[in-house]
Amino acid sequence: MIFVKNTPNNTGVAIYGDYMDFENLYEALHTVVGTEGEFTEFEAARIRVLGVCYDIRHALMGNREIEFVDNGMDDEKKRRMSVLASDKNVYLKIYVLWPEMLFVTMALNDFIRLYGRKRAKKSYDFMLDKQNIWDESIAMVRVFQAAIMKCIKDTVSNHSFRRMMNLMNKDYTWLEGYTWQYLDILNCRFIDMEPEKRLKSISTMAKKIAECGEEYMRVKADVIAAARQYNTYEDNIRPPVDYPEDFEW
Repeated sequence: MIFVKNTPNNTGVAIYGDYMDFENLYEALHTVVGTEGEFTEFEAARIRVLGVCYDIRHALMGNREIEFVDNGMDDEKKRRMSVLASDKNVYLKIYVLWPEMLFVTMALNDFIRLYGRKRAKKSYDFMLDKQNIWDESIAMVRVFQAAIMKCIKDTVSNHSFRRMMNLMNKDYTWLEGYTWQYLDILNCRFIDMEPEKRLKSISTMAKKIAECGEEYMRVKADVIAAARQYNTYEDNIRPPVDYPEDFEW
């Protein structure tokens, strides 16, 4: 079962799952975001989801952390079942920064909608729900989103959680042509905060991402201007921030 926890320094989330959990989540995320160029205007958001997939894949390859989790096999059960078995399961573990995780969680709403429309071959009709309600990829992604929302509920105040639910539980058409550089700015800003401030700023980050306010529009305008100045694509413009080589989760 996938589960998600806030990290000790409030820098991001730790995502846990056994090998099958991670393999199924990896496949489901790849399925709903489509192939390169399939949802052209959503390509920037797709790349951020694939960034999570990158870490999942490396965890499956043994290149990330693991954790031993109780599986309920105590000595009494082992004697009764006459088996030799470990009382721990091996869970894989990856980390994702809070602003990044919030963005991906929101973006998946749109990708589920786009994927569902592709399957139904129509923008919307009664058959859409009948065709998609049992789809395993959608179900797996929704389980992942639910685990993230549970983590948020366990981490922030009740007031902040209610506000974040209102912000995050909808489709985000602003993902079309999203200026991804803004997310890197928020990520680096969040890393630079003290742990206590990070905790208080989780809901603020959700608001900034969801509402695409004045700061986002300024960054977008700067990216467009820079692309014109250098006669290149907007995706080739790097944000004026650098991720630290090392920081504590």
